[in-house]
Amino acid sequence: MNKEEFIKELEKLNINITSDMLKKLDIYYNLLVSYNKNVNLTSITEEKEVYLKHFYDSLTLIKAIDLTKPLKVCDVGTGAGFPGIVLKIVFSTLSITLVDSLEKRVKFLNDVIEKLDLEDICAVHSRIEDLKNIEEYDLVVSRAVSKTSTILELSSRLPKVNGFVILMKANVSEELKNAKNAIEKLSYKLENVINFKLPIEDSERNLVVLKKINHTKSIYPRPYSKIKVKSL
Repeated sequence: MNKEEFIKELEKLNINITSDMLKKLDIYYNLLVSYNKNVNLTSITEEKEVYLKHFYDSLTLIKAIDLTKPLKVCDVGTGAGFPGIVLKIVFSTLSITLVDSLEKRVKFLNDVIEKLDLEDICAVHSRIEDLKNIEEYDLVVSRAVSKTSTILELSSRLPKVNGFVILMKANVSEELKNAKNAIEKLSYKLENVINFKLPIEDSERNLVVLKKINHTKSIYPRPYSKIKVKSL
């Protein structure tokens, strides 16, 4: 996806990208490639691939929720900052917490935040289960992190009642079948599964939208400290 295609496809999502946003995405891309030589951030480094599979893909979240509102967002297992950094560049009213368990990735994220002069966004070095921000977020988003049931369990304390968890995944049907018990026990309601294909390559994507309908505790007997999530 070249930049012209990127702009045109975003228009179809009713996203009007500005020259300042494009400049920041360019800086972000160059930092990503530079850091990736020493820190394992992503296997996708070609510019056209990054704009399609990371930048555009991150912004497809708008299919599921109005990102123009001043939402408080937690991006769990953010990795190299997808979708959180991209969302902040394009939707400046979002307040975003980026969470990742690898310190080197968090240092990269903080460098990006500083160089892009982004405000109301922070990167936290932590495992999801160790976060103290209980029932604080309007939206918890997770992109390609662990299985559905696991990520719901780990992040169950983060969204407010009536807040949302949105999982950004490729194939998801089997995972949802296996997550029925977790969805029920953790007081989520499956609101929607939005299926679509990325432009150009036609690869499958899904946005799994879950609403938090009540306060919950962990459903598993093992302590949180025993559970690990790896950002893919």
